[in-house]
Amino acid sequence: MMDRLRDCWRLLLVLFLGNVVTALEVPLDPKVLEGLPQPPTITHQSPKDYIVDPRENIVIHCEAKGKPHPSFSWTRNGIHFDTDKDSRVNMKPHSGTLVIDISGGERAEAYEGVYQCTARNEHGTAVSNNIVIRQSRSPLWSKERIKPIVIQEGVSLVLQCRPPAGLPPPIIFWMDNNFQRLPQSRRVSQGLNGDLYFSNVVTEDSRSDYICYARFPHTQTIQQKQPITVRVLNNAPAEERRPSFLVPAGSPSLKMVLRGQVLELECIADGLPTPEVTWNKVSGELPTNRASFQNFQKTLRIVDVSEADAGDYRCTAKNRLGSVHHTIRVTVKAAPYWITAPKNLVLAPQETGVLTCRARGNPKPTISWFMNGVPIENAPSDPSRKVEDDTIVFTQVQTGSSAVYQCNASNEYGYLLSNAFVNVLAEPPRVLTPLNKVYQVIMNKPALLDCASFGSPLPGITWFKESRSSILVGDPYLFHENGTLEIPVAQALNSGKYTCVATNIFGISENHVYLEVKEPTRILKQPEYKVVQRNRDVVFECKVKHDPSLIPTMTWLKDNGELPDDERFIVDSDSLTIIEVRENDKGTYTCIMNTTLDQDSASADLTVVEATPTPAVIYEQPDAPRDLELTDPGARSIQLTWIPGDEHNSPIKKFLIQYEDALHDRGTWHNLTEVPGSKTTAHLKLSPYVHYSFRVLALNEIGYSLPSQPSRQYKTNSAAPDENPSEVKGMGTEHNNLVISWKPLTGLQSNGPDLQYKVMWRQMDIDDEWNSATVANVSKFVVAGTPTFVPYEVKVQALNHYGHGPKPAVIIGYSGEDLPGAAPEIVRVLVHNSTLAEVYWEPIAPKSVRGKLQGYRVFYWKERSLHKHNGHGHSHHMEQQTLTFSGNRSHGKLPGLHPFSLYMVNIRVFNGRGEGPTSTSQQFETPEGVPGRPTYLRVTDSNLDSLTLEWGPPHEKNGHLTGYTLKYQSVNNTNELGHLEELTLPANETSITLHNLKYSTRYKFYFSAKTLMGTGPSITEEFATIMDGAMASRQVDIATQGWFIGLMCAIALLILILLIVCFIKRNKGGKYPVKEKEDAHADPEIQPMKDDDITFGEYSDNEDHKPLKGSRTPSSGTVKRDESDDSLVDYGEGGDGQFNEDGSFIGQYSGKTERDTVQGHESSEAPSPVNAMNSFV
Repeated sequence: MMDRLRDCWRLLLVLFLGNVVTALEVPLDPKVLEGLPQPPTITHQSPKDYIVDPRENIVIHCEAKGKPHPSFSWTRNGIHFDTDKDSRVNMKPHSGTLVIDISGGERAEAYEGVYQCTARNEHGTAVSNNIVIRQSRSPLWSKERIKPIVIQEGVSLVLQCRPPAGLPPPIIFWMDNNFQRLPQSRRVSQGLNGDLYFSNVVTEDSRSDYICYARFPHTQTIQQKQPITVRVLNNAPAEERRPSFLVPAGSPSLKMVLRGQVLELECIADGLPTPEVTWNKVSGELPTNRASFQNFQKTLRIVDVSEADAGDYRCTAKNRLGSVHHTIRVTVKAAPYWITAPKNLVLAPQETGVLTCRARGNPKPTISWFMNGVPIENAPSDPSRKVEDDTIVFTQVQTGSSAVYQCNASNEYGYLLSNAFVNVLAEPPRVLTPLNKVYQVIMNKPALLDCASFGSPLPGITWFKESRSSILVGDPYLFHENGTLEIPVAQALNSGKYTCVATNIFGISENHVYLEVKEPTRILKQPEYKVVQRNRDVVFECKVKHDPSLIPTMTWLKDNGELPDDERFIVDSDSLTIIEVRENDKGTYTCIMNTTLDQDSASADLTVVEATPTPAVIYEQPDAPRDLELTDPGARSIQLTWIPGDEHNSPIKKFLIQYEDALHDRGTWHNLTEVPGSKTTAHLKLSPYVHYSFRVLALNEIGYSLPSQPSRQYKTNSAAPDENPSEVKGMGTEHNNLVISWKPLTGLQSNGPDLQYKVMWRQMDIDDEWNSATVANVSKFVVAGTPTFVPYEVKVQALNHYGHGPKPAVIIGYSGEDLPGAAPEIVRVLVHNSTLAEVYWEPIAPKSVRGKLQGYRVFYWKERSLHKHNGHGHSHHMEQQTLTFSGNRSHGKLPGLHPFSLYMVNIRVFNGRGEGPTSTSQQFETPEGVPGRPTYLRVTDSNLDSLTLEWGPPHEKNGHLTGYTLKYQSVNNTNELGHLEELTLPANETSITLHNLKYSTRYKFYFSAKTLMGTGPSITEEFATIMDGAMASRQVDIATQGWFIGLMCAIALLILILLIVCFIKRNKGGKYPVKEKEDAHADPEIQPMKDDDITFGEYSDNEDHKPLKGSRTPSSGTVKRDESDDSLVDYGEGGDGQFNEDGSFIGQYSGKTERDTVQGHESSEAPSPVNAMNSFV
C-alpha cells in the first residue's frame, strides 16, 4: 500500500513539473487584461508598525486591484470595524484607505490597535498585514534638582542622561547653553545609552552647562535635562592607573541581534592616561565590508547582520600601565524571511500547479495557510487541492475554483504574510503581434519573426509560408518557446508572406507577417591617401552600392570625430571636398554609409605640405558685418542672421554678438555670445522684459572689426522672476532688531515691472509660521522688537507684476547683540616672576553675554612701587595697559611688568556690540628683580695716581639694593686692556677714591648695582689720571728753547730762498705747466714748454694759486684738514689761527699719533701733546 502511495506522489510530481513549465503568464497588454477576470491583489498598505503623529489625521493605507474591482472592509483587534458608525472615520472612494479625522479634538490614543484590511471580489479575498497603530509620544522630562559634581582631576566620571521613554525612542545629544555640541574625543564620549562618559577628567572639564537633549523624531520636539555642573579639583596630583571598563560592567556579557539588523557593541574604558580601545572577533575575522568603528573606536558597528556574525567579540582597552579585556557573546536570531514566496498562478481547466511558501528564521518559522482569509482547514474542501506543509499542489483544477491563498510564516520575532491567487481561466487564443507586420533584414543576417500569443490553456504555435499547404519544420528554421520563428542565415528566397497559427481547446487564431531580405551596403570606391600643398583643394571620393529600397545617409568623420564646423568642408552624395587646405586639416578621414539596416565605412589619410612661396599679402582687420536680420521670434529666443564683411586676407575666426537694453541700460553694449567664423546665424537666448538691439563684430588674426549697424529693436514679454536676490544676510544692529539685507536684482534680472521683494523670517526652533513683508526699491528690511541675539531663519523672494520667483533658499541670521550684562569674577592672580603674572577668572554665563562671545579684555596698571621711600609719593598711576584674549578664555598672561611694584587688574567681557561692566579690581605685587643701570658715573677729583668717582643709584631699583660692583682696567695707546680689578661697594655709598693708579693713563670703568635677585646691567665710562708736573712744564717752555727758535728760523730762510729763485726764473721767461695753460689762452704766439724742459716742479707765479701763510689748500705733499691723521689741532691745545707754514710742515712730516686709539675707546680726556712732540723730535 505504501509503495503505491509513493508511486502516486512520484507521478503527481512528474505531472506537476511538466505543467509548471507551461503555467500561464498573463501579458501586460491592456487590451488583454481588460477582459480577464482576476482575484484581488493588495498593491499598497501601511507598514506593520505604524506610529502616528497625534497632531495629524490618521491615514491607514490599503489599496488593491482585481477584476471586478474589489470591495474593502476592516477589522480592529480581530473584530469587524464598522466605519459607518464613526463619523470621524472615512474610507476613500474605490479604495480601502481609512482616514481618521482627529482635528476636532479627538485623541489619537482612542484609535490605537491592530488593524487588518480585506479586499474581496467574486474570485477571492486578499488580506493585508496586521497593522499596529500606535500614537507617538514625547513625554516631559521629570523635574529634578541636580547637585553640582565636585571631582578630583584624573578620576573617571559618568553624566547620566536617562531621558523619558518615548515612542519611538528619542535621539540623545549633549550641548551647552549656547546650543553648541560638546566636543568629544577618546577621553570624553557619549555612550549608546546617551550617558556622557569621561575616562578621566581634567580641569578644562569644569563647567556649569552640561545639558542632555532628547529629540523625539516623530513629533520633532526637543526636550532638555536640567544643566549639570562639574567642578574639577586639581589640589592633588592625579595618579595614573590601569584601564578598567565603565561599559560593559562585570563578567563576559551576552548580546542578541536579529538577522538583517545593525549590531552595535560598546566598550568604554576608565584609565589614566586615556586608554585606547581595539576590537577583534575571537572565533574569526570581522566582516570588513560591513563593519565599522565609531565613537573613537569604542563602538563596533556591523550592518546587515547574518548568522555568520554570531560568536565572541573581544574589546581591549590599553594604556602604558596595562590592558584589560572584555568578551561579548553575540547570538543571531532571525525573524522569518522568504526563501520562496508564493506567486500568483494562472491555470487552465484540468491543469496542475503548485504554490510554494518557503521561509527561514531562528527559531524555524511555522507555516500556516489561509484561503480567502480563512484558515485552510476551515475553508470549503476542494479535491483538487492538497496541502503539504509549505506547499499546496493543485491537480486538474476546475473552472470556478479561483481563490486567493495566504501564507503566514511566523516565529517569536515576527511574521511574513503573502497573498497569491490561483486564477482558473478558460480563454481562446489571441495573437498579440501586430497584423501584417513587415520585417526587413540584410542578406546573410538572422531573421526573427514574432508570434506573441495568449490563451488558456497556453496555445500551440505553427508556422506556414505563403499558403497553409505545408507546415514549416526543420532546417533552415528554428522555433522558440515563445512562438518566434528564426531563420539563422536569411537569403533572398526567404522573402515572402508568413502565417502563424495559435491553437488551444477553445479556439484558433492566426496572423500574417512579411519578410523582406535586402542587399547589403558596400563601398565600391574607397577614399585614397592624399598629399596636398597648403591652400590647395582636395577631394576624397566614396562611391557606394546599396539596396535601392533603402534610403542611404553619407557621414564623414575626421580623426573619428565630427568634421570641423567650417564652410571649407563640402559634403556631396559620394565625395568630400576641402577648399584651401590648412595645416590643421591633416588627419584621417572616414566615410560612413548608413541605411536603416546596416552600414559600411572606409578611411584615408590627408597630409598637408608647405605651399610654394607667394607674394606678400596685406592682412587687415575684417570689415564690419552688415544687413542684420531678426527672424523666428520666441518668448525668450530669436534668430539673428548677418552678412560678413571683407576678411582682408585673414579668415574670420569668430563673431561676437552684443546687445543693448534700451529699457534698463540705454547706450551700453554687453557681450551676449560668440559663434564660429564659419557661421552667419545665431540662435539667441533672451531674458524677459528687455528692449533688445543687437550688433555683430568679426574677429580675425589681426583683431576685431568695427561694430555692425544695430539691428531693429526687439521687445521680450514680461514674466515672473527667474531668480531671487543674492547675498541675503540677517544681522542685528540694535539689541532688539534684525536687519535683513540682500543684493537687489538688476533691471535685466527683474523680468517685469513692479519688482518687489517678499522678506520672510521666523525665529529658529520657536516659530512654525513665517512672518513676511513685501518691499520695493530697497535692499534691506528691519524687523523690530526681536529678542536679543537669537537665531532666525530668513529668506527673500523676488516678485513682480507677473508672479513670484523660485522658492528662495533659507539662511540663518541673528538678531542684534546687547552689551554683556555681567562682569567676570577674578579667581586669582598667579605671579610667575618679577615681570610676568597670570590672571584667572570665572567666565560669565552664556545668557549674560547677550551676543556672540568675542573674548575678554584685561586692564592692568602699576599703582605704585613697593619702596618705602618712593620719591613720587605713596602712589602714582602709570598708563593703563590692555590685553585682549579672544574666545571663551578663562586665564591670560600679563607680560612686561615692573618688578617690586603694586599692580591693579580688572576684566571685562566683550561681544560684537562692545564691552560689559568692569569686574572688581584686584591687586597683586611683583617680587624683586635685578636693578637697572646706575644713573651716572663721573670723576669729581683727578690726581697723578688717584681718581675720585661719584655715582647715582638706578632710577629702577626693582627691589632693595644690596650693593654695587665696580670693575676697571687700564687702556694703553694701542687700545690694549690691562688687568681687570673688581670692588664690591655697600649700597649706602655714593663715591669712592681709587689710589695707586698710573699717571697720565686712561682707565675703563664698569659700574653696576645689585639686589637679592642679582646684578643689573652696568654703565661704562673712561677716565684718565693727569700727567707729571715736570713734563707739563717742559711742554709749556718748549717754545722758548733756543734750539727750537733756531730750527724755525732755518726753515723760514729756506722758504725765502726758494721764493727768490722762483721769482728770478720767472723774470727770465721760464715756463711751468700751470703757467703754460695760462699763457696759451693769453698769447697764442707763445709755444708751451716740453715736459723735459721743466727744471723745478710744478709751481706757478700766480699768487691766487699758491697760498703760503696759514695754508689749508691740499697739495701733492699735504692732506686736507678734514682728512688728516696728524694735526696738532686734534690734540686740543691750539686753534686754526695759531699755526703758520711751520705748523703745516710739522703736520706733513710727523709720524702717526694715538688719535685713532683714543677715538676707538671713546676717551673723555684728550691725549697728551707731549707724545706728538716726541715723535717729531
